[in-house]
Amino acid sequence: MPLTRRDFARRSAATGAGVALAGSVGALATAPGALAATDDSATADAHAEGKGHRPGVGYGPLVSDPAGILALPKGFSYKVITYCGRTKLESGEFTPSNHDGTSTFEGPRGTTLLVNNHELAGARANWPHPVPLTEGLVYDPMAAGGCTVVEVRRGGEVAEWVGIAGTATNCAGGNTPWGTWLTCEETEDKAGKNGFTKDHGYVFEVDPYDRRANRAPKPIKALGRYAHEAVVVDPKRGHLYLTEDASGPNGLLYRWTPPRGFEHGRGKLRTLADDAGTYEAFKCFDSGGRFVDDLSRATKIGTVYGVDWIEVPDRGARTVSVRKQFAEGEITRARKLEGMWWGDGGAYIVASFARAESPVQHDGQVWFYDPKRRTLTLKVLLGVNPDPSVDGALDGPDNITVSPYGGLVIAEDGEGVQHLFGATDGGRTYPIARNELNIGTAEEPEYSEFTGVTFSPDGRTLFANIQTPGIMLAITGPWKRQK
Repeated sequence: MPLTRRDFARRSAATGAGVALAGSVGALATAPGALAATDDSATADAHAEGKGHRPGVGYGPLVSDPAGILALPKGFSYKVITYCGRTKLESGEFTPSNHDGTSTFEGPRGTTLLVNNHELAGARANWPHPVPLTEGLVYDPMAAGGCTVVEVRRGGEVAEWVGIAGTATNCAGGNTPWGTWLTCEETEDKAGKNGFTKDHGYVFEVDPYDRRANRAPKPIKALGRYAHEAVVVDPKRGHLYLTEDASGPNGLLYRWTPPRGFEHGRGKLRTLADDAGTYEAFKCFDSGGRFVDDLSRATKIGTVYGVDWIEVPDRGARTVSVRKQFAEGEITRARKLEGMWWGDGGAYIVASFARAESPVQHDGQVWFYDPKRRTLTLKVLLGVNPDPSVDGALDGPDNITVSPYGGLVIAEDGEGVQHLFGATDGGRTYPIARNELNIGTAEEPEYSEFTGVTFSPDGRTLFANIQTPGIMLAITGPWKRQK
């Protein structure tokens, strides 16, 4: 049922619509009750020393790493869990490259299980360390991507094996309330392209506990075929929300509603018919009832939009990409819809940046979708970073998780320096880590993005990846509540 203008006015008042933007367009904005970075005019040196953030927040300045991998606050340390081309799977093959979306699961006998995406696009022959084609776990033998399952045992011993192989461009994804991982293919390549033998652009389920459950991989076609990024599950209502990272035109946010009588559970999604349930794209409007064509239009922290859902004509994209099946004015778009995480009764959703393909430019947004109120609230807004090479400024949020210590932890995928950073409920940010692994040259340094940020089930360890070459890291230290 459509959300009425009167309903939206009442709900937006309750969620704090129209909180003013602080600072200039190029600044990082803050507002009461929002999650955002601070607007600080400190010099680059001050940022590098940890002085560019408000006192009392975070863990202090980052200390450079003699090993040249990860700068952390004093008192924190890291361990390398997997490293492409160095660590090996149980089968003896090297850990695949291009680590991306990751989630943790409580394993048996005090172990921690992680499912790790490997974002490998295009022809398999192009990658020196693709996901091995383990018998029975292969969808398309010509595709390089997939997932590995990593087991971190007491004492630090690590084991790794293939969860699924022969998929393409496994970017983000999401965990499920029933203890599995949904891995998302960020591609629209069909059979015949890059030598592929099957169509791609689907979601697959990976079970970290039961290797037999992953045999004969089957795409969940009910969740559409397009450049999937991330997915979350509403544990109360059963809906799945999915982001699309695409341009020309910009991508969409989708909602899948299960068919009547369907009950979620391990392996249940793969039993669905290709057209099972209802598949819809979002359409936003402001408090005046005016249609919003693109999320970049929001330039104030606390902006609240009402959300309607419009049915997708052909979720399988047999002839036309899903996002191109809508006429202008039918749906709302956003550039770089990336990571999502379920928490606080709703979905945190990242729009990584917007440039010329969008009405308004920015360097990152984080939204919160409240399914009960059917509202979308802007929580984080990063203005365009004028100099990404300078440490301290933040841009390009990507993977995201809700922290057990309050607020969010966000992986940066911008230009220049790359960070893991936290954002508190009160609108403050603080650095957690900085990537110091230079994969460029001394004259032109280059630092890969962070990905796969996620806490261990007990909240003591923060896992994160450096995507290139592909390193999984476990970060520990004196975590504390951030207010």
